[in-house]
Amino acid sequence: MQRVYLDFNATTPVDAAVLDAMLPYFSGDFANAASIHTPGQRARAAVETAREQVAGLIGASPKEIVFTSGGTESDNHAIFGIVNSALASGAQTAPHIISSAIEHEAVLNTCQALEKRGVAVTYLPVDKNGLIDPAAVQAALRPETVLITIMHANNELGTIEPIAEIGRIAAQADVYFHSDAVQSAGKISVDVKALGVDLLSLSGHKLYAPKGVGGLYIRNGTRLQQLLYGGHHQRGARPGTENVAGIVGLGAAAKMARKSLAEDAMRVSGLRDRLEREILARVPDARVNAAGAPRTPNTTNIIFPGVEGEALLISFDLKGLACSTGAACSSGAVEPSHVLTAIGLSPEDARASLRFSLGRHTAEAEIDFALHVIPAAVAQLRELSPTYRRSSVVAI
Repeated sequence: MQRVYLDFNATTPVDAAVLDAMLPYFSGDFANAASIHTPGQRARAAVETAREQVAGLIGASPKEIVFTSGGTESDNHAIFGIVNSALASGAQTAPHIISSAIEHEAVLNTCQALEKRGVAVTYLPVDKNGLIDPAAVQAALRPETVLITIMHANNELGTIEPIAEIGRIAAQADVYFHSDAVQSAGKISVDVKALGVDLLSLSGHKLYAPKGVGGLYIRNGTRLQQLLYGGHHQRGARPGTENVAGIVGLGAAAKMARKSLAEDAMRVSGLRDRLEREILARVPDARVNAAGAPRTPNTTNIIFPGVEGEALLISFDLKGLACSTGAACSSGAVEPSHVLTAIGLSPEDARASLRFSLGRHTAEAEIDFALHVIPAAVAQLRELSPTYRRSSVVAI
């Protein structure tokens, strides 16, 4: 049976060239990068080359890159690091954070953990396209605000937030600004200086590197308390023996993404736009969520009214098509997506929405296959849905 994978926002395969770059560091060049002997220094050189490659992707200095285990650790390090540093300074009032209602759980749950410790958090609303109003960020600022943390691109909708505008507001207020760029790095241009961020998170497995490796950009001079304690690896910023093979893979993927970014974006956005157009033409009542927003070129989120998304997902899977009901980290959740309800969807419409995310190597023939599977599966499930039939009668 043919299988087509349209869930690249959940994870990507390790690119063949990335794997080739990694393989020597599992065997011949296996040494610990902290060792001072020659094999160790070869591993160290590979890590530092990767640091330069990741820095090059986001316009940073290599010294501003810290390697982590992935996006979740990077988010935690950034948020806890800024708040704990503020707490350690002996401030008389509890620190305040500004975030948004549509952040990834790695940010939301970190903020909620801090709330239990007395930290105040403002969760800004978004409009129907998932966009944050920079004026709302300005209005939310307080004298005790120590951090703004707003994602660059949303994982479910693809919506690209006005980060540069928010960065200017943060700079004028002298407040640290963190952005989760896990879903944007490698898909669209990310320049930390142009965006005005002090901290930025990224993850290897979202850009054709392996799982279990990521990075955190920390602007030089940022007062950030470390998250983990141990040895003096990475200048003391993140202890623990470096995952040399994973780091090499992340570096190779960053180099590849930087080289092919514009070409990949143009090709993939063309396929995404065709998928959207044809679904809307072939599936009555289907709608694209956040269609009016600037979006990452590979992502579309579509409502299929009258159908449960989980049932539709299973139907697609049985026919060979893989997509998602939302964030992979939230799969199996009973509640509708917090992102979709935040943009104003009813719980029913949120549960009827599916995310399709394309990859660098998605082919035209795979879009053809998806367009063959999707309308038929939706029609079949709607035949069994009294909810959809009732809504159709009302509409008449």
